[in-house]
Amino acid sequence: MVLKLSLSNFYSIKDTLVIDFEAARISTAAAKALSNNIFTLDGKKYLKSIGVFGPNASGKTSIVKALLFCSTLILDSFRNNEGLLFNFMPFKFDGYPEKPSSFSINFICDDTEYEYSFSLNRKEIISESLYYYPGKRKAKIFVRNEQVGKPKSEIYSFGEGFFIKPLDVAQSTGRNTLFISRASQMDRELAKKIYSYFMTNLLVGIPQIPNDYAMTLFKQNKELLLKALKMADSDIIDIDARKEKVTMPVMPSYLRVGRETIPSIPAMQTETFIRFLTSHEKDPEIKFDLAVEESAGTVQLFYLLMVLLDVCRQGKTLIVDEFDLSLHTELAEFIINLVHASKNAQILFTSHNTNLINIKKFRKDQIYFTNKKDDSSTDFYSLFDFKDFRENMDAEKGYLQGRFDAVPYVSSSIESIRKLFGD
Repeated sequence: MVLKLSLSNFYSIKDTLVIDFEAARISTAAAKALSNNIFTLDGKKYLKSIGVFGPNASGKTSIVKALLFCSTLILDSFRNNEGLLFNFMPFKFDGYPEKPSSFSINFICDDTEYEYSFSLNRKEIISESLYYYPGKRKAKIFVRNEQVGKPKSEIYSFGEGFFIKPLDVAQSTGRNTLFISRASQMDRELAKKIYSYFMTNLLVGIPQIPNDYAMTLFKQNKELLLKALKMADSDIIDIDARKEKVTMPVMPSYLRVGRETIPSIPAMQTETFIRFLTSHEKDPEIKFDLAVEESAGTVQLFYLLMVLLDVCRQGKTLIVDEFDLSLHTELAEFIINLVHASKNAQILFTSHNTNLINIKKFRKDQIYFTNKKDDSSTDFYSLFDFKDFRENMDAEKGYLQGRFDAVPYVSSSIESIRKLFGD
């Protein structure tokens, strides 16, 4: 589970932006009524969900894009070749393209709290560190600082007993590769555990679930999936799942023959996939291919729920941009309630659905806003920051009236639009 995330200098994020899952101390009756929205760990209370709201171009998507980049870099940077430019953009004004960007996360893995951080520019890693908390104070596992010298023994320092021959890993870690990514590929146990956490427990976007596990999830939750589809005003009354094998050609390799390069004979590869077939009220005997013949909204909802069921059962964290796009408000609430019904699953989501800005459904510290500052950077703050906001007030109405600043100020009258046409 995630305890805290920090980002700086990614896209529209300029200075340090902190997403803290530790619950604020709120003792009101409204907060107590939402006890399912939090869980307790080592005497501290943490949020199961955080929603981020704000106008277009205010930075909601920047947060998700930055977290996706950082997670992908951890998983894939061991593959990087020299000269590669990292696939992100720093904040483009005020000299920030020349400044480093940074990422930090506090998380729980196998009942231990870790703090992992790195900083970089578009060409290379500048620093990297991993700490853990054996007690109340953090202890070093490793620290990397590429600016202190050239020998790896000066760049890196290690705590005792965490890695076998850590300098061997450091020698194989290039300037555009994260140490934790390289160490995992070199079979270092602690690095493999951290790598596995980012691979399986911190999900950014909607990943594909492996076939066998997808089949298990489907069988365990078929009735719930049908209920959700019915809430979407669907006339689907049943779903079947079938494993099917498809034989496909593998992309051919190329052979050098004299001065010519010719493709080799393509090999054939058999892959297994799951086909979901739906039945409708009009004639249950006629089957429809879910992925091909159902509406885009139905398909989106089905696969989102499949991922979310995995998240809820395994206590994972899902970060998703506009999770409720084209979904009815009741369905959006149903999806969030799945997380709130879990033991310790978490979701960080962005949304334009103002019906969710409701303190009867979310605590004040679960509702965050983004707004564009005068310097075009993202401002990030929560409803909890507004000390004069009382829980008997209408949060959605206050948001739409601009009380929290995170709404677009656009003149959309017919008269103003006519001026755009020159009338």
